[in-house]
Amino acid sequence: MVNNIRYFFEKHGFRVSARLADRIGMRTSSVRFFFIYLSFFTLGLAFAFYLTLAFVVRIKDLVYTKRSSVFDL
Repeated sequence: MVNNIRYFFEKHGFRVSARLADRIGMRTSSVRFFFIYLSFFTLGLAFAFYLTLAFVVRIKDLVYTKRSSVFDL
């Protein structure tokens, strides 16, 4: 049963880039490279966004320290 499911996806699912390349009129390898580069770019962009937010939160914590209340004196 598992082999039948795997065979179905290999037969019908993995020709996406080839069918897209045929429709656009490009080489299949160019479409595959585009998707690979796009995935690396989006992963790197998300990681850079995360680091930027962590840096901003850290700076905010350093600048806005909790001040003691008048009643704590």
